[in-house]
Amino acid sequence: MELSDVTLREGNQIPGRDYGIEDRVEAGKLLDTLGLDFVQAGFPVTGEADREVISTLATDLDADVIGIARAVPGDVEAALDADADVVEIFGPLGDHHLESVVGKSRSEMLDAFRTTIDRVHDAGATVHLSLLDAFRTDPDHLLKAFDSFPDVEYVNLADTVGARAPASVEKRLSALDQHIELSRVSVHFHDDLGVATANVLTADALGVGKADVSVAGLGERAGNVPLEEVVVAGVLDRGDSFGVTEAQLMPVCEAVLETLEEPVDERKAVIGREATRHESGLHTAAMLEDPSTFEPYAPERFGGNRTLVFGSGTGRGGARGLLNRAEVEVTDDRIVDFLDRLADVGPLTTADAVALAEKVYGE
Repeated sequence: MELSDVTLREGNQIPGRDYGIEDRVEAGKLLDTLGLDFVQAGFPVTGEADREVISTLATDLDADVIGIARAVPGDVEAALDADADVVEIFGPLGDHHLESVVGKSRSEMLDAFRTTIDRVHDAGATVHLSLLDAFRTDPDHLLKAFDSFPDVEYVNLADTVGARAPASVEKRLSALDQHIELSRVSVHFHDDLGVATANVLTADALGVGKADVSVAGLGERAGNVPLEEVVVAGVLDRGDSFGVTEAQLMPVCEAVLETLEEPVDERKAVIGREATRHESGLHTAAMLEDPSTFEPYAPERFGGNRTLVFGSGTGRGGARGLLNRAEVEVTDDRIVDFLDRLADVGPLTTADAVALAEKVYGE
């Protein structure tokens, strides 16, 4: 499954965000070092800033740079003028969005798709088609799009409002698999139900060809599919990093967040500070000997690091392990004394706790 990073566009749609051109270009270049297949950089018709970002990145990145466009000639021309490698045309085929969002009939929407897709082809760019609210759209209407546009590389099925969980995603994709090649399908999920990563992994298991992701799940409302979660889960569960350079994953994601000045909840899965920080006495004592006893993966595999914290919660096993690391004599009295000292001055990192033991008990 190929990955398309949508951080630059979706993140910029979060209320109150307005990333600068230089910051978006820098973040795009950082993302490219991961080996991603696509970087969706903006919506060119909305203004010069998006056009400049796309134009610059299309020249500088190895990844194909995507500009999105409604099925409107002016949108498509803006994306082509920005030199986007891929123009992703979007629009709905479901009744609700046809009536409320675009004010078109289904046949009119299909005609608009045909006209704009042909224009992209004529210009020599690649075209993707994104169907809004696809997981709540009648499957027959989705199949009509696949049948009508065999010249589109990917047809993206968007769970626009984040309304679906893995069971319904599997049901929908399995039904489509009876009629089309899922390798032509792309998926776009939002995390409104907290299952976006699981939805992507479900899609991957069924043979879907591409998925949209974003760093730390940045995106409107509850966000999108977190890039780092998909990669780590793919590696651990299936031995598949989706082409992403594993050792660069955490450093690049952290650098992108710093560049865009985006905070991350410290308890966020994979990338949050607390995800690899341990203080429980039972945990830290065991992890001094074998970190895998209480962690799902070695953080350094993905360019991260773990932090063991010692203080009032440290037990005898942890104190013994620290004293052993300090290469000082271990006695019952010394363990009790060291635990009292940790309670007084902690919490301390492993290095600081070992240094304390060396200072107090070293000969």
